[in-house]
Amino acid sequence: MWRCGGVRWQQEGAYWVWWHPRHGRRTSPLRVGGPVGFALGPDAERLCGGVWRAGRRIPCAEEAVLDARARRDQCEPCAALDRSASVAADTVPGDPRPYAVYLASFGVGLHKVGITSAARGGLRLLEQAAVCSAFLGEGPLMTARRTEAVLGAALRLPDRVRDTAKRAARHQLPPTAERRAELAALYAEAAGLRDRLPEALRLRPFQYDDHTASFGLDADPPPSAPASAISELVPGGALVGTVTVAAGHDLVVDAPSGAVLLDTRLTCGWPLARSSSSPGAPFPSTPAPRSTPPPQPLF
Repeated sequence: MWRCGGVRWQQEGAYWVWWHPRHGRRTSPLRVGGPVGFALGPDAERLCGGVWRAGRRIPCAEEAVLDARARRDQCEPCAALDRSASVAADTVPGDPRPYAVYLASFGVGLHKVGITSAARGGLRLLEQAAVCSAFLGEGPLMTARRTEAVLGAALRLPDRVRDTAKRAARHQLPPTAERRAELAALYAEAAGLRDRLPEALRLRPFQYDDHTASFGLDADPPPSAPASAISELVPGGALVGTVTVAAGHDLVVDAPSGAVLLDTRLTCGWPLARSSSSPGAPFPSTPAPRSTPPPQPLF
């Protein structure tokens, strides 16, 4: 039985991941403006996805059943095994690969600093649903970590932004020129701290990367903000509609009942069946949080 592994990104766009206990891994495209339709059978269970290492899956030893509202696709023992070889968890400080330090923007005044392996390029920004971004520089892993810490303290930049803030901001974006100017000012502030940054950091010239087209946020008129958000997937439920926004792990789907938000992390571990017309009830949902006025620019 094929199970969903959620949504991932490549430079060409988003795609669905699927895994099977014997046949391994496969993918299928996900296109903004394209259809989405899936359903769950009445006896469906959501199972832990195990751990992936070097493209190979280590099955969950317990075949654990996951809670329908969980935002991760692993049970606690598998998550602990995953963290044992994780750059994000600082368990591999000797990683020899070069790392890049980036500045990401999710809307007016909503920024963060982060690091990613230089080889991954902008994929990390697409995964995080950054509306626009710029790379500051690159160097060894611990150099990148130190730079991240200095910028966080000096410019009050967080290393993460809550999903709720990202979702509210992406539907009330200013024009491209304003987004670029705000990020350029932030880059200038960061580069101006050169004497406080590690010597091993190699600065990059400012280059603005805009990701709105990849997410479907450049449409005219802009896509509608969702009125509701799916809270969990349940056996017997279904979702059918058209994808209007795909940003990070979020989809906005134009469904028969209106625009609905799907956090695709909720799909991981479920045996989703293809559906072109709704054979069951819609999945449970809650009203989406109302958008608040964007914060004032930092600069």
